Amino acid sequence: MAFTWADTLPLVFMAVMGLALLAYVVLDGYDLGVGVLLPFATDDEKDLMIASIGPFWDANETWLVLGIGVLLVAFPLAHGIVLSALYLPVAVMLIGLILRGVSFDFRVKARAARKGMWNALFAAGSLMAAAAQGWMLGRYLTGFVHDVRSTLFSAGIALTLPTAYAMLGAGWLMMKTGGPLREKAARWARRALWPMGIALVGISLATPLLSRTVFDRWFAMPQFIGLLPIPVACAVAFYAAFHVTRRPNVIAAGYGWVVFASTVLIFVLSFLGLAYSLYPYIVIDRLTVWEAAAATKSLVFIFVGVAITVPAIIVYTIYMYRVFWGPAEALSYGKTSADD
Repeated sequence: MAFTWADTLPLVFMAVMGLALLAYVVLDGYDLGVGVLLPFATDDEKDLMIASIGPFWDANETWLVLGIGVLLVAFPLAHGIVLSALYLPVAVMLIGLILRGVSFDFRVKARAARKGMWNALFAAGSLMAAAAQGWMLGRYLTGFVHDVRSTLFSAGIALTLPTAYAMLGAGWLMMKTGGPLREKAARWARRALWPMGIALVGISLATPLLSRTVFDRWFAMPQFIGLLPIPVACAVAFYAAFHVTRRPNVIAAGYGWVVFASTVLIFVLSFLGLAYSLYPYIVIDRLTVWEAAAATKSLVFIFVGVAITVPAIIVYTIYMYRVFWGPAEALSYGKTSADD
């Protein structure tokens, strides 16, 4: 079969968009999770929790911009369908992200009497963004069908996705903090683990029932045998997180990162399973990757920009995490000795 740009470029842009959205869910997922957990911490712990995500959270959201940008310029037909169907939850998500951004800056400069309000708004914005993303995922997986089953399915994901983000956030705090906050993060992880697991199992079982396309992709032989490693690996990762969160001595020895890594692995495997389920559709049962793609000449032009932008974002992200890696310290805007 001869190579053609018309066949290949849509797949390349689909892969870039998938990478961007996966990176966003993992990276911004943990800082959304920290925000969801914020109300359960003391005032001093809240400062440390915010400090743990301070250098990263703005850059994490870059991946969302990249993913939506690729959808707009490379798949304009899909962009019209998806964002038209998700106008309200996208607006809710953006309001939540705006609340987070404003609260993050104002809470560290506000007087003590106002600080609690900004903390509450930061947590509320995090929960709004997480729940809106869950609703959008549910609507997308059901092909934007308007019926009772699809609505209940979307609502179920909207209610449970914040627990998965909370699990990521707790794992992040177990890596980045110590002492009482790390112990408290382990307790949060234990409480969030089972709701997250039940939610993922429920989504995995319900999605094939709601879509014949997904059912046929997973339960036909021999694909079923070949795909078994995905749920098995998820189960192993779940057990690893379960095991570590219940052993304070293991966490104190520096293995709290296992919880975060296990949760990330579950997210990645779930994403790969979802990608397999949907291919070659970009809007399930309605629009394939090639049908939704822009003209080939336009894709070639866009490809040049993406080939420069994506590596730059990856290098910047890696560099940023290397520079700011290490135990978190509370944010301070007071005078230092150098200022005196």
